[in-house]
Amino acid sequence: MATLYLASGSPRRRELLAQIGVPFVTLGVDVDESLLADESPTAYVERLARAKAAAGLARLPASGAAVVLGADTAVVLDGRILGKPGDRAEALATLQSLSGREHQVLTAVALASPQRCVARVVSSRVEFRPLGTGELEAYWATGEPQDKAGSYGIQGLAAVFVSALHGSYSAVVGLPLCETAELLAGFGIPCWQKGIAHE
Repeated sequence: MATLYLASGSPRRRELLAQIGVPFVTLGVDVDESLLADESPTAYVERLARAKAAAGLARLPASGAAVVLGADTAVVLDGRILGKPGDRAEALATLQSLSGREHQVLTAVALASPQRCVARVVSSRVEFRPLGTGELEAYWATGEPQDKAGSYGIQGLAAVFVSALHGSYSAVVGLPLCETAELLAGFGIPCWQKGIAHE
C-alpha cells in the first residue's frame, strides 16, 4: 500500500484524516495562493488543492510508492472569496457581512501520485443567525478568527453562529470526508486502518 502524505499544516485536516483511521505523514509545502485574474472561486480552490498535492509529490523520491493529499477551503459571499483577516477591523467587517445571511464554503481535495492527479470540489451552504456587535467583539477577543478563512471556525466557538448547514460539515471544517474516502479508495488506501496517524 502506498504511503499517504498530507500536504497541509492544518491541524483540522490532520484531525479529520485521523478520525477516519487513515495513517499519514505530514508534509510542509509552500504554494502561492494568489487569486488569478477572472478566476472563479471553484477553479481557485481546485487549482490550489492540485498545486499543494503536486508540490508535496515533488518533495518525495520519485521511486517511492506515495500518494499526496492537498486541500483548500474558501468562504464565498456574493461571489467574492473571504480570506483570513489581516486585522481586527477586517475580521469584524467580514463577520458582520455574514450576519443573518447564507454563504458558500468551497473545499477542494486533490490526490496525486507519480501516475495521476484527481480532485473533487465540494460546495456547502452555511447560514448565520443575526450577530450583535458585542458578540463579534467578544469572538475576536478569543483569538479564534485570526487564522480562519472567513474569520470563523465552524468546529470551534463560532458554532453558535450557525443556524443552518446544507452540505458537508467536514468540508466546511477543511476536508470533505465522504469524497476524500472515495478518492483514497481509488488509490488503494482504505479507511479504518489500525494504527495511529503520525506527523
